[in-house]
Amino acid sequence: MKRCPWAAGSPDYAAYHDREWGVPLADDRRLFEFLVLEGAQAGLSWLTILRRREGYRKAFAGFDPQRVARLGPRQVARLLQDPGIIRNRLKVQAAVRNARVFLAIQEEFGSFAAYQWRFVGGRPVQNRRRRLSELPATSTVSDAFSRDLKARGMAFVGSTIVYAHMQAVGMVNDHLTGCFRHAQVRALAEGFAPLAGTAGRG
Repeated sequence: MKRCPWAAGSPDYAAYHDREWGVPLADDRRLFEFLVLEGAQAGLSWLTILRRREGYRKAFAGFDPQRVARLGPRQVARLLQDPGIIRNRLKVQAAVRNARVFLAIQEEFGSFAAYQWRFVGGRPVQNRRRRLSELPATSTVSDAFSRDLKARGMAFVGSTIVYAHMQAVGMVNDHLTGCFRHAQVRALAEGFAPLAGTAGRG
């Protein structure tokens, strides 16, 4: 099986690439999980975050945005002593603030998925990139998505982080055309319709 080159360096990367990366998601809790993890990644490698994923699940209540939104200064101080996560005060505080914004978006749109997928018209974008060098760090869509999240009060949601989020949750299929997952992920996108009432709050 030929994979995207970035997935070849570690079994953790390979497993993530083969099972998750690029699969279209409409489950709000999973979307919140990726927002937290991608915000935590800022300045670090994704492998560093993948290896702490279970620690994040424990620390952030299984990525339940309602529970994360209720965390106060005492709980944040406790999280900053947790070796299972990245102990960066700004990132931990941002996760709590972002959870509150996430809930507000759910109230406005019915689900975060419905809000998020509007930026690509409810359909995963099927790219046909042949080389790793062709993968962009941002796009006009991630620019707009990022601006909107920031305007609503989220932090650690710059356009580069947001584009990584879009790749992870299948808003764009950025598996290279020579990768065995490109066609599989494309097939998963068929019939995917988060704006037609299939998205839940998770």
